[in-house]
Amino acid sequence: MRNKTYKTPLLPGFHLQSLRRKPLSEKQKFIDKIALLQKKSFKQIGEVFEKFIPRELLKPESSGPMSRRRLFSKENTFWAFFSQVLDADGGCMEVIRKLQAYASVKGIKVPSSSTASYCTARKKLDEKMLSDILAHTAKRLELMPETGMLNNRRVVVVDGTGVSMPDTPQNQGVWPQISSQKPGCGFPTARICACFSLESGALLSYAIGNKKSNELPLFRQQRDTFKDGDIFLGDKGFCNYFDIADLETRGVDSVVTLARRAPGTATNCLKILGPDDLLITWQRPVYTAKMAYSKDEWEKLPQELVLRQVKVKVTIPGFRTTGFHIITTLLDPVKYPKAELAELYFKRWDVELFFRDIKITMGMDILRCQTPEMIRKEILMHFIAYNCVRRLMYEAAEEANIEVRVVSFKGSVQALRSWEPYLNQANVSQAERFRLVSDLYDAMTNTPIRQRPGRSEPRCIKRRPKNYQLLTSPRHEMKEVPHRS
Repeated sequence: MRNKTYKTPLLPGFHLQSLRRKPLSEKQKFIDKIALLQKKSFKQIGEVFEKFIPRELLKPESSGPMSRRRLFSKENTFWAFFSQVLDADGGCMEVIRKLQAYASVKGIKVPSSSTASYCTARKKLDEKMLSDILAHTAKRLELMPETGMLNNRRVVVVDGTGVSMPDTPQNQGVWPQISSQKPGCGFPTARICACFSLESGALLSYAIGNKKSNELPLFRQQRDTFKDGDIFLGDKGFCNYFDIADLETRGVDSVVTLARRAPGTATNCLKILGPDDLLITWQRPVYTAKMAYSKDEWEKLPQELVLRQVKVKVTIPGFRTTGFHIITTLLDPVKYPKAELAELYFKRWDVELFFRDIKITMGMDILRCQTPEMIRKEILMHFIAYNCVRRLMYEAAEEANIEVRVVSFKGSVQALRSWEPYLNQANVSQAERFRLVSDLYDAMTNTPIRQRPGRSEPRCIKRRPKNYQLLTSPRHEMKEVPHRS
């Protein structure tokens, strides 16, 4: 009698002696534990950013590689990748260690230390989906209040940078190392040209090239980023007739520094608008086969451009230059005063800080993936995470009633890394989560950056590197000089 199981036809799932459901099998218990890992191991960090990223893009596919519900589902894999690029370490093993720690806390069998399943799942993420998510985050950041500067027109600042990656044959084939380096002694390098919103810091678009690609061809791939009424802000590398004329036909004004042309003078200008403020003309350059655009595009250019030249004098000690000329299509000196144009160009330095946030603070300077396909996804994920942190900074600044400009990006990432383990707990209630996020915002804004306009920022390294030899031949051929130091 003791070992018998009594059932009733009315309640077939109940154990009659205890009036409970039939005890779960070991298989069902294992399935439930895996479901818990699937549900709570990575998605909690996503709940902080879910309002910035459309949930429908992370739904399982109807068929194909990302259609099955498994531990590394489409949503879990995205948030695991997202968390990985935000981590200080940034390796795949970091994701697995988080999963193991969570399983250990919940008393579940600790998963294997192999990263194979996670890396395979990352490969299945669609690059087009990641691009759509990046575009969505950029649009969310543009929904910010107007600043009043330059008649509330959006300023898009453009610049380029370089990144390196693992020395694999696949990466070398797409982004070869510089020719002066011997095989096996260098790393593949990619050039990235990106467009940022100057006010919000949002990354709007980007293009990737190799060592043979300079910034201008990459910039021209992003023409659709600009909208009618935008202002393009760039350094002297973007000062050329073609791009200024092309943007003007799209209703976009330009502000760049003069390069390669002699500045206009009061004797050959159209009009003197004020002290060091001239209205000048540029003639269309003579077409040559070396130009980076076709003859058909050249023929569409106007015969001349009417531009405004503003001379800016730099009196701050420590700056590399004592003055420079700004070339712009903003011709009205009343609507766009000279002092406002000079202030705008000084803000161009912010784009260097945007790239520093992505490359140094988030660790994109040296990429980790082994193939070009995954390198592109890794870059995309860094940009998505960057835009999400920027949006979080804006919300925190709004709650603290301070300017977002004084909120530290690095401090925000550090706070997010520290709060993540507590946000990742499965038993956190909605009220508790709201309190945690509110405290996170407070931590992001309670130490505002001290503004020091005109501070000298030399591109120099103070700390000396170790006195090791440089790798000047392939590793298996390299002979180290004994007792060199």
